[in-house]
Amino acid sequence: MWGIIATWRMAYEGIKKAEETLASGGMASDAIEAAIIAVEDYPYYKSVGYGGLPNEEGLVELDAAYMDGDNFDIGAVAGATNVKNPISVAKKLSEDTFNIFLVGNGVAKYAQKEGFEIKNMLTKRASKLYAKRVKEIHEKNLSPYDGHDTVGMVALDEAGKMVSATSTSGLFMKKTGRIGDSAISGSGFYVDSEIGGATATGLGEDLMKGCISYEIVRLMGDGMSPMEASEHAVNTFIDKLKRRKGKAGAFSVVAMNKEGEWGVATNVEFSFVVATKNQEATIYLAYPQEDGHAKIEVASEEWLLAYETRIKKPVE
Repeated sequence: MWGIIATWRMAYEGIKKAEETLASGGMASDAIEAAIIAVEDYPYYKSVGYGGLPNEEGLVELDAAYMDGDNFDIGAVAGATNVKNPISVAKKLSEDTFNIFLVGNGVAKYAQKEGFEIKNMLTKRASKLYAKRVKEIHEKNLSPYDGHDTVGMVALDEAGKMVSATSTSGLFMKKTGRIGDSAISGSGFYVDSEIGGATATGLGEDLMKGCISYEIVRLMGDGMSPMEASEHAVNTFIDKLKRRKGKAGAFSVVAMNKEGEWGVATNVEFSFVVATKNQEATIYLAYPQEDGHAKIEVASEEWLLAYETRIKKPVE
């Protein structure tokens, strides 16, 4: 059995590439890296990689992480600048015994030394969106923060190996040096090949408080299905946050177990992509319900067209 699941519609083209690799008996590690690179390289995805929205100073800072479910090796980068594919740097770091999590200027120095491409990651489109937001904040007193959609994936190959990976430009207009949950093990991602894996997207400041991805894997290890574990972990912690803080930010998670079964939970409208040995790559929409169970449906042609139009809409 093989399978791969990912957050958001933006993962679809990458998942199609991963699908080919996994269907031909390829490794989950190769498939997931290629899938995330496809997202990082597409300039219209404004929350990941090239074209990602900048921080408050107009600088694109990127976070990424990779985890091997066989041996728990982890590599992560945070606050990376001018690094074309932070996921590849994170994956390379996972091979090391020491220095597996690098931040800030250290990421680019390491990447350049190891032969990774260095590139200005701020596009003209992202720069225009930044200038527009600065103007809106000044004229309308709007909150600066918007756009924090991490691409996160869990993959399983025919050999039974499982991996998880994430990549994001983080919160739009974030404070310089701000790090969310995506690069943090147990919060933004976690995987154990003997159980399964999970990854999260949403407001990192709240997600990291609950170690949601680890909790989902733990619950699967206790016998819950990926759907049961995802819903229980998310709903329980959201209730706890609301009780103790009065509110909870956006929470969305996807999970897959070692049998290739998958699950999802969310408190906002959420798109995700799944491909398995028994199912070709499919884009789904999940809608939160009052009973805590998400309503899941295949994305319609109308929705897909509207999505494509929206992400490519000219910046005025």
